[in-house]
Amino acid sequence: QVQLVESGGGLVQPGGSMRLSCAVTGRTYSSYTMDWFRQAPGKEREFVAAISRSGSTYYADSVKGRFTISRDNADNTVYLQMNSLKAEDTAVYYCAASVVASWELKDMNYWGKGTLVTVSS
Repeated sequence: QVQLVESGGGLVQPGGSMRLSCAVTGRTYSSYTMDWFRQAPGKEREFVAAISRSGSTYYADSVKGRFTISRDNADNTVYLQMNSLKAEDTAVYYCAASVVASWELKDMNYWGKGTLVTVSS
């Protein structure tokens, strides 16, 4: 079974930067499309970014130009670099993996426990 563990969350000031990491265990890491989702209290979980097995990246309009997703297959790690953070970015961020090339919630096969990102001064 695939295990996903997020790290790097915490408190950051508006306009600041933060990098989230998702460590992936499992011998078939390179076979998955990797995604980041986020969920604020009382809100639905929403798509943030995804990176395909071929390295193609996709972003939600709300984070495009500010966030960058990347993957290091040698280290079995997925990253989310977040710049120019806004208060609206405050949420629990989840790493997810899908065996199907998809960025839909229903198609995610594995989830991490999440890491809280709080953007506040």
